[in-house]
This record gives sequence, structure tokens and C-alpha cells, in this order.
Amino acid sequence: MSAELALYIERYGYVAIFLMVLLQELGVPNPVTNEFVLLFSGYLAFSGILSLRLVFLTAVSADCIGTTILYLVFYTCGRFILDRSPRWFPLSPAQIKRLAELIGRRKQLGIYVGRLTPFLRGYASVAAGVLMIRPRVYLPAVVLSAVTWSGGYVIAGRLAGPYWEQAAGKIGRLESIALGAALLLAAALIGHAVVRRRLRPRSY
Repeated sequence: MSAELALYIERYGYVAIFLMVLLQELGVPNPVTNEFVLLFSGYLAFSGILSLRLVFLTAVSADCIGTTILYLVFYTCGRFILDRSPRWFPLSPAQIKRLAELIGRRKQLGIYVGRLTPFLRGYASVAAGVLMIRPRVYLPAVVLSAVTWSGGYVIAGRLAGPYWEQAAGKIGRLESIALGAALLLAAALIGHAVVRRRLRPRSY
């Protein structure tokens, strides 16, 4: 985590944590992942800069609100969005269908497990919305997953407080590796799309 971002979280406290977690749950990319933000927030609670209870509540509420907004969008407009297959959407209708089938069989358990699975967290809410799973089924699973995931990372950061200096270097290296891997993957996907487009037969 950069010093500027750490200073931003320290300066704006709960507001910064809430906004960063909320935006990423909505699918807006952050400079660093929520996991690093939550770990650092837990460390700030260990340092006495922030309250552990308020950090925990802020992280869990931002998690719940962000993913529920995503769920409601697809609950009300999901079929319309998927039928149009917008280019900005990262999953194809077939991939959404497979994920929806997985969530649909398990309902609350499927949502809970999906929300705890890296790279599927946001899409679990999308699938639940497309399936039009009732809010009374969806919301308890999301709250429990937010307590487990976001709350768990905050607690982990708090417990790692005495060893933060040693852990911070490793976190920074992991962050750089993850960013590099993401850039390579993005380049590979773009290259693959360009090749497929050039090889696609043209209609006259």
C-alpha cells in the first residue's frame, strides 16, 4: 500500500474506508484491493487511531450496501442488460447462466459461498439478481458473508498489529505481484480479442 493511500485512510478514517469498500463492491476498481484496505484499517484500530468496533461496522455496512445495490440493479434490470450483452460487462451470458445455476441450486448457501470466493464475490450478487432471488433470502446470506469476509480481514489486521512492519513489506510485494499478474492477464485478453477479431470472417 502506498504511503499516500495510507495517509488518506488515516486522515479521513471511517469515510475513506466506507467509500473505498463500497466502490469496489460496486465494481469500481480501487488503487488497491479491499483486502489490503481492510487489513490496514484493522492495524489502525490496533494503533488506537480508529475504533475497532466502528471500523468493523463501517467495513461490513459498506460491503453489504455496495453488493446489495449491485444485486438490486440486476434484480430489476438484469434480463435487459444481459440480452443486450454490453461490451463493458466482464462475463458472457453463458458464464452468468452457469453461475446462476450454481447459486440457484444452493440459494443462501450458494450466495454465501460465492461471496467468499475470490473473483466471484461481485458476480454472486449479479447472479442472485438475475435469478430474482427474494431479498429475504439474499440479505441474510450477504450480511453473514460481509461479517465473515470484511469483518474477518479487519480482525486479521488488528491481530497482525504487533507484526505490521514485517507484514507490510510482504503485503507490498504481494500487491505488486498481483498488479503485474492482472496487467499481464489484461494484455493477454486484449491480444486474444484482437486476434479473434482479425480472424473473424467478414460479411459483405
